[in-house]
Amino acid sequence: MADALSVIPAAVLRNLADKLYEKRKNAALEVEGIVKQLATADDHDKITAVINLLTTEFTLSPQANHRKGGLIGLAAATVGLTSEAAQHLDQIVPPVLNSFSDQDSRVRYYACEALYNIAKVVRGEFIVFFNEIFDALCKLSADSDANVQSAAHLLDRLVKDIVTESDQFSIEEFIPLLRERMNVLNPYVRQFLVGWITVLDSVPDIDMLGFLPDFLDGLFNMLSDSSHEIRQQADSALSEFLQEIKNSPSVDYGRMAEILVQRASSHDAFTRLTAITWINEFVKLGGDQLVPYYADILGAILPCISDKEEKIRGVARETNEELRSIRADPAEGFDIRAILSIARRQLSSEYEATRIEALHWIATLLARYRAEVITFLDDIFETLLRALSDPSDEVVLLVLEVHACIARDAPHFRHLIVFLVHNFQEDHSLLERRGALIIRRLCVLLDAERVYRELSTILEGEVDLDFASIMVQALNLILLTSSELADLRVLLKQSLVNAAGKDLFVSLYSSWCHSSMATISLCLLAQAYHHASSIIQSLVEEDINVKFLVQLDKLIRLLETPIFAYLRLQLLEPGKYIWLLKALYGLLMLLPQQSAAFKILRTRLRTVPSYSFSNEQLSRTPSGNPYSQILHHMPTGTQITEDGEGTHQEAAGNIVHNGINFSLRLQEFEQMQHQHRAHSRLRSQSRNSTSSNLQEVQRPEEPRRPTTLPEIGRPPSRSSWRAPAPH
Repeated sequence: MADALSVIPAAVLRNLADKLYEKRKNAALEVEGIVKQLATADDHDKITAVINLLTTEFTLSPQANHRKGGLIGLAAATVGLTSEAAQHLDQIVPPVLNSFSDQDSRVRYYACEALYNIAKVVRGEFIVFFNEIFDALCKLSADSDANVQSAAHLLDRLVKDIVTESDQFSIEEFIPLLRERMNVLNPYVRQFLVGWITVLDSVPDIDMLGFLPDFLDGLFNMLSDSSHEIRQQADSALSEFLQEIKNSPSVDYGRMAEILVQRASSHDAFTRLTAITWINEFVKLGGDQLVPYYADILGAILPCISDKEEKIRGVARETNEELRSIRADPAEGFDIRAILSIARRQLSSEYEATRIEALHWIATLLARYRAEVITFLDDIFETLLRALSDPSDEVVLLVLEVHACIARDAPHFRHLIVFLVHNFQEDHSLLERRGALIIRRLCVLLDAERVYRELSTILEGEVDLDFASIMVQALNLILLTSSELADLRVLLKQSLVNAAGKDLFVSLYSSWCHSSMATISLCLLAQAYHHASSIIQSLVEEDINVKFLVQLDKLIRLLETPIFAYLRLQLLEPGKYIWLLKALYGLLMLLPQQSAAFKILRTRLRTVPSYSFSNEQLSRTPSGNPYSQILHHMPTGTQITEDGEGTHQEAAGNIVHNGINFSLRLQEFEQMQHQHRAHSRLRSQSRNSTSSNLQEVQRPEEPRRPTTLPEIGRPPSRSSWRAPAPH
């Protein structure tokens, strides 16, 4: 200290601490001259003493003017040292850097000015302090004082120039410093950081691309900044890096893919678009490197397929197709289970397009890696089954295709049909809305006969009789009307002459017994007219309810469609198809006379030709009714045949045709209908009991009103429907 005081006049020291800038400036020039003389004399001990004096007595002084003087004095000393300044930088730079956090904005301003002048002198030697300087500049870029910010920007530009021309700059040491600050939200700091990234990336000898994963997320974070300028700068930097990636032979795609996947779900549309664009390029360029990340990438792509922004949707779809076209090997890290998990999760998406693509992925994996997918089936099967209730028809059809592919194996087929029936049972509206669509599509994909046989087996033992009846009626209507089931109808028409047809008829019959009208329809389809007539005669009063009449109305109208053209043509030969005629007249007698169905069927029966009978037969009968004419003129003891063909009887009067024991079938039908009637009575009694109890508790003073039902023509009693026993 004494050496310094002997070198620097007291007047200079007083002026260095003066409140006037001009006096401090002149004093600094005096210090510069003194230091220059000492440097010429190679008296570095005194130079060290001068620097210590400026540091301890001035830059660390509680007086702001002293601190200002100390900063300008240190800069002047550096200028005086010129080429020899490097050996004193450890003394000069730290107090200047410390002044950047001074509470007085003017001191911070002079600190910027001082460091600027120091940097101009030492240039490359300055690099050893780069990290500390960078940290200080980062803080000053967001300074509350505009003048300080302006001074910091000038210093920043100079430091950038020094770094770009220096061969001592260490990017490895700088990156951690950059990474720590990339998620700062201050817009000034963000501009400062993007500026440095851009500058360093422009230096040929600095490999910023190799460190891109360390700050990529921060750049993407800036894309949603409220400042248009910052968004533009970040986008420009990202575009430059993406171009470098395309031209680079070696890139770490994996680490960056993880970042992009996260950013693809950003709330900001521009960020999503940029992320999905990068993913698109990565899928095209990444090759084997990306195989372990396919599941994560797919998880990012599928939601974007339904994005509200058209550009994002377009890029996502292109990326999805690109990814699906790649045939990766599970042995190389392609995680089928992870892909299936992503697809399963996206089946719950609120967006139809995403659900559709998720199903396409499952179908693709099944086609390429069936054995592996089947081993993971437990992970996705329940979700796939629930997807059958999807509100979108297109999704349901795709789900059915996936199920059909899985159901090539018998256990999975059984599981599918059982769950489907259970689903219909739990949600009757699903059966109403989608039943026909689902059943018809499954029949196309999995063979109609196989599907109907399995459904029949399940429904045969169904304990919920009401549901079983509804389900059988639905299946029967689909069977009678769907073009997809035409071959099944052809097979059933041959039930009495063909072993395969008989087999199918018998397999359906037991479950069809849950609905009397479905059973009658099945018999008409199978041309088992004798049995149809027997079933009609077996009906009792309780069977003829509103639901039955609604089903009967549907059947009568179906008889007029092309599907039953063969049946109507058979009426041209009433003598041969007497049981058909009898069955149709039986149905007519069950219908209320004022109903449209009654009029339709009566009109049809009136067209049955009478030319099949001789004039003698017609003249002997008072009625012009062909049916009554035939019955009247049949010889006593005649056995009417089924379909005009031979029928034989077994012991105990069992009627058997083509191996079908119709007598046992009739017993089976009657037993099932008896169960339904008993169930209906119990349900009715329970409902009436509950209703009665409620009325007694809630409104005991109000008498019960009799329930008014629509008047329906009451059918004859059971005994009157019985045909004469064969002799």
